[in-house]
Amino acid sequence: MATFIIGLVILIVGAAIYGSFCERVMKPNSSAQTPAIKQRDGVDFVPMNKWKNCLIELLNIAGTGPVLGPIQGILFGPIAFITIPIGCVIGGAFHDYMSGMISLRNNGEQMPTLVKRFLGGGTYAVYNIFICFLMLLVGTVFIYTPGDLFVAQIIGEDASTLNSTVVMVYAAIFIYYLIATLLPIDKIIGHIYPIFGAILLLSAVGIFFGLFINGYPLKEVWEVGIANVHPYGEHFIPIFFITVACGITSGFHSTQATLIARTVTNEKHGRLVYYNTMIAEGFIAMSWAGAAMGAVGSGIATEENLAKSAAVVVGIIAKDMLGSIGGMVAILGVIVLAITSGDTALRSLRLMLGDALHIDQHKKINAFTLAFMLFAVVGVVLYYAKIDKSGFALLWRYFSWANETIAVFAFAMIAVYMLKNNMPYLMAIIPGTFYAYIVSTYILHAKIGFGFDYTISYILAAVCAGLYAFSIIKFGKSLTSKRNLN
Repeated sequence: MATFIIGLVILIVGAAIYGSFCERVMKPNSSAQTPAIKQRDGVDFVPMNKWKNCLIELLNIAGTGPVLGPIQGILFGPIAFITIPIGCVIGGAFHDYMSGMISLRNNGEQMPTLVKRFLGGGTYAVYNIFICFLMLLVGTVFIYTPGDLFVAQIIGEDASTLNSTVVMVYAAIFIYYLIATLLPIDKIIGHIYPIFGAILLLSAVGIFFGLFINGYPLKEVWEVGIANVHPYGEHFIPIFFITVACGITSGFHSTQATLIARTVTNEKHGRLVYYNTMIAEGFIAMSWAGAAMGAVGSGIATEENLAKSAAVVVGIIAKDMLGSIGGMVAILGVIVLAITSGDTALRSLRLMLGDALHIDQHKKINAFTLAFMLFAVVGVVLYYAKIDKSGFALLWRYFSWANETIAVFAFAMIAVYMLKNNMPYLMAIIPGTFYAYIVSTYILHAKIGFGFDYTISYILAAVCAGLYAFSIIKFGKSLTSKRNLN
């Protein structure tokens, strides 16, 4: 339990110190007019108070990733309790805060537009392919996982096949997503999220305190070590960081931060709305990682369960810790996490595609047509992922890798922005280079990638990461030089 407590201290104290430093670097201006006020349109640019924005941001970013990812990630041992908070403080929370604040200062522009503005048209074209791919996968994953959890854990029926019950639940989620994607952001999301938020917070707090009340046994990092811990021989780098993506650093979050930038009314709200909500997600990840380790230690789950049936483990843990009623609330909280990320993912995709294709989405028929086309593609991917026994495993791997790749683009954009504004750009270069190494290693080694052995993959990934850092710094400094000459 000591390693777990140390991790929590790192998360909380680190967030207070580094979050304050990030805020001093950005120097938020409370008198500046934000996009929500300057460009108010009653649909996407809608002023909302900081607590509602904070809650919506938390629900947007906290899909099943910070639950299912840490449950599988704890197979690497208690080192997860240290890695998650450190990565969250200097990587994920910084990434989310800077993405949102830069959007606030650039008319609420979405991530593709910001990438084009700071990294150029060539990078923008590549980024657009990746981000559309990721958003489609997010939409699919966050129909698949909450749908199956609802069928298996709430209704108590088989969710392994595409039976009539599964189809009905998927259809209900589809309908909700379509409504939430098209209606003004404050009509559905702004009103129903407080209810979802209460369920989410109750479940997360319940799992956290359940660790102590139930006396779940947690291993210590100095007892287990960090080498060769995973029962199936997976390498800590890169697999741990791909698996626990959303609980540490997630590129998807940058798209949600820029979405909320259109509803924030004061730049000084940024630390609460962006930085602190990612810290809250880190807390959720820590709680579920601890619960998963404790479940194995107490014998109510196995390592095989964690690796192959993480969604089933959610139900086992929740009901053991909180009883039938409390467990049901916790499971509903996890379902809510997914649904409240899936709807805004598809909303963001609609907005970004509309901007890229110059489609006027103030005309309802245009917005509906674009949304319908996107949902059709999601439906096809969902169908094939469900009928293939290994379909979801493949879908999740692609989703996680694409998620971290998008974060690499976001860190590059942030670094160039900081270079142009004489800020300490290494804050972005260091985590960006690290994740460039992670995603390169993964795709070079993975069967869904190039299939090289780990030695070659590590070497080539180091070259890729070095080129990434060098190119971003050179490009950013060249822009700064041109500005000074002008």
